[in-house]
Amino acid sequence: MRVLLIEDDEGTAAYVVRVLERIGAEIEHCRDLASGLNAALTAPCDVLILDRMLPDGEGLDLIARLREAAVEAPVLMLSALGSASHRVDGLERGADDYLPKPFEPAELIARVKALARRAGQQAHPAIMVSGDIELHVKARTAHRAGKSLALSPKEFDLLKYFFEHEGVTVTREMLLRDVWGMNFDPQTNVVDVNVSRLRRKLEEGFDGAVLRTVRGEGYLFGAAA
Repeated sequence: MRVLLIEDDEGTAAYVVRVLERIGAEIEHCRDLASGLNAALTAPCDVLILDRMLPDGEGLDLIARLREAAVEAPVLMLSALGSASHRVDGLERGADDYLPKPFEPAELIARVKALARRAGQQAHPAIMVSGDIELHVKARTAHRAGKSLALSPKEFDLLKYFFEHEGVTVTREMLLRDVWGMNFDPQTNVVDVNVSRLRRKLEEGFDGAVLRTVRGEGYLFGAAA
């Protein structure tokens, strides 16, 4: 397993390296966003571990740049900013998981393994199609009736999840777990807000509903919605 670590604190970085070397991981360590972006674009990694507060900016800003460059490696945020609101913000802006500092070695290992396993299981065609909607997986772009849809990183992840579960009622708990990586209840309406925004972008100005709410159950995506 190859891990790219972007962390400016030398003590934390050395600790992460020691922990992950126990499971045979190969770790490349970068100390800022610029070198981390270059490393991510130069050689593929299985998991990317990213700090938030870096010398040249906010770590979360790197995620969108990575996805625009078709870097699909799952991102684990590792940050001292560990409140529920910080975690929700990080997950909403594209992180696949969020681990506050300080952390237990066993939990870091478990989360890295889970992300690597999940990434390995996700095999998608280059283009996914539902009715007149196209999802370009590598480019992380979406179109309806030939028109580009301006989706945020999390909205794209959400739409991809709906594509993968087309015709199946998707519950709020499934979305929290699989799209936001939340195994806790942050008492937030993050799912409802993002689904509402996605539905608006998918349907306003177009013919036909494609995403509907199933009262008391969840959401249903597809041409028959």
